[in-house]
This record gives sequence, structure tokens and C-alpha cells, in this order.
Amino acid sequence: MLNNATCFNNIYIVCGRTDLRYGIDSLAGVLRSLGIENPAAANTLDLFCGRRSDRIKGLVWEGDGFLLLYKKLVNGSFQWPRNASEVKSLTAKQFRWLMEGLTIESRKSVKEVSLEYMS
Repeated sequence: MLNNATCFNNIYIVCGRTDLRYGIDSLAGVLRSLGIENPAAANTLDLFCGRRSDRIKGLVWEGDGFLLLYKKLVNGSFQWPRNASEVKSLTAKQFRWLMEGLTIESRKSVKEVSLEYMS
């Protein structure tokens, strides 16, 4: 489910470290403390990472209650942004990179070339 999150309209990650001993209510409280008024947004996945980068928790609102997701990698780690306690929105591509163990910030990308340049 987490490797292919195409069912979510919005994906957010809480940068920095979150205590993964927290349950649903505490994780929703973390979101509120970061300025998210309503953490119960439909089709939204909120992700948290603790001190160890090999496990994450996700919080999803299902209309009648929260669903708590937990993923622990057997081999490898997530490249989680640790710079500050903020919430970042991810694109589908960035989410895929995160799940593959890559950084979400592209350091260098191939630039598109116009056909006029090829003439």
C-alpha cells in the first residue's frame, strides 16, 4: 500500500524527528502544533519518521476514523529530511523516491531541449 500511494491526493511529511511511540492522537497533535488545523483531511497521507530512519508511521483519515500505518524496512533506510520541524508536501515522484530510499530533493535533473535546438 505505501509503495504505491496513488489513492492519496495529498502526501505530507513531517521533517525532523518524531517520537514513533506516539499513537494516533499524539501524531494528530503534532500536525496541529505545526499549523495544520484539521489533520482529518480526506485522501491525505501524513508521514512521520523517528530517530531510526528504517521505520515510518503514516496517518490517514478514512471518513469515520484514523488509520495508523507503520512500515519498517528490513534492509536500508529512508532518506528523511532532518533539517527542521516543518511539513512538506510531496509530489508522486518525490514519494516514490522516498519509498525507494532516495532523497526527495533532486540534486540535478535533465533539462528539456526544444526541437529548435536540434536543428
